[in-house]
Amino acid sequence: MIDELDLRTFKPHPQRDAVLGEVHARPFRRLVSPFSVIHFAVLAQGEAAAIDRCRFIDFCLDRNLRPPAQSAKHHQIVIGPAMLRWEQHSEFTTFTWIWTNTNGPAAHQFRNIDDTVRSLIRALRQTGQLLVAIRLEVEQGAAPTKRAEQIFDKNSLAMVATKSGAGVVASDFRVDENGFTKILVCDLGMTSHDLGALVQRLLEIETYRPLALLGLSAALELAPSVDRIDRRLVQALEEMQSGEGLQFNNHLLAELTALAASFERGATGGLFRFGASRAYDELVQSRLSIIEGNDISGYPSWSSFLARRMAPAMRTCATVEERQTALSAKLARAADLLRTRVDIEIEQQNHDLLQAINERTRQQLRLQWTVEGLSVAAIGYYVVSLFKYLAEGAHDIGLQVDPSFLTAVFVPIAVGVIWLVSYKIRKRHFKHDDAPSVARN
Repeated sequence: MIDELDLRTFKPHPQRDAVLGEVHARPFRRLVSPFSVIHFAVLAQGEAAAIDRCRFIDFCLDRNLRPPAQSAKHHQIVIGPAMLRWEQHSEFTTFTWIWTNTNGPAAHQFRNIDDTVRSLIRALRQTGQLLVAIRLEVEQGAAPTKRAEQIFDKNSLAMVATKSGAGVVASDFRVDENGFTKILVCDLGMTSHDLGALVQRLLEIETYRPLALLGLSAALELAPSVDRIDRRLVQALEEMQSGEGLQFNNHLLAELTALAASFERGATGGLFRFGASRAYDELVQSRLSIIEGNDISGYPSWSSFLARRMAPAMRTCATVEERQTALSAKLARAADLLRTRVDIEIEQQNHDLLQAINERTRQQLRLQWTVEGLSVAAIGYYVVSLFKYLAEGAHDIGLQVDPSFLTAVFVPIAVGVIWLVSYKIRKRHFKHDDAPSVARN
């Protein structure tokens, strides 16, 4: 039978447990109304995230609670009247406090926080930057529209029923005097599992929404720089069209290179932020499509309300990202064109220099031939003079020779022999000089 197989005989993939367990990561918590939730999201990466993780571990150990495992990305503890859920993401960490609120009537629940929970929240300090702070209240059997109108600003109130019809969620997405965004959930008969899933998805929507909108700040910050570099690039192309000369092209190329370096330095962080914003926005839309059911008459749904505000922001991010991509390509093409012009200018200068060297070489060769001709005449003169002395000596000792006649006959012979020797020496030198070039070819 297959059940009797021992899988220990196989060599498991090192990531097998991680990928199989991912589907069970961050499970929904079964919740029963009424209860209150406070949710924080703190931006922390690298060393800051490590410090905050150590602080959470110390927080658990000081209260004799089990800390998260070394590789754990989420952990849940029960402390006093509250349950605390800790989750660490790539660029932020979340803390979710859930407790049953027994302090006063429902009308005051958004203002009442259990004293023990308040002290615990203050005790768990973080070094990261707080981005999200949410107060979520779950009430049972309340009149959704009436309760929402009591709590929220009607001008920006958005309400929607869940797909099962057993719940209504409402929020005005405004920050109250204490810095919290408030969400109301009216439980009209939801199961504990569905209620836990709804609360988690609502918290995710309001966590991912500010993270997505961080891209808008980056886009607004980068837009003036993109405009400035784009205008300067147009000016540089006009100057390149009208200007000439190696020095001018080198100066323009250096300016374009510096411009491209400045642009890439600013664009690198922007591209990461835009990609993250796009991913967070997709998560928001995905969570909204899961929870939203029928609209509440007289009020916009969460999707339509957020779309009017988030869609323009996301389009702005996409536009700036597209402009960055196009500008980067234009800068690269302009730099390549300038490098081509510089290379052509350098090749032309090298060609002119080689021509000048060749002309000087020909002049030196002609001068050398002239000098060689004079050298033949001079050497011939000395050789003929020596021969004349020999002829006169022979005449003086009694030989029947005419010194003048012998000298005259010897002149063309001596000059011819000297020229022939000089020619052979020059030819041998030329042959040796040509041999390496032939070998190279």
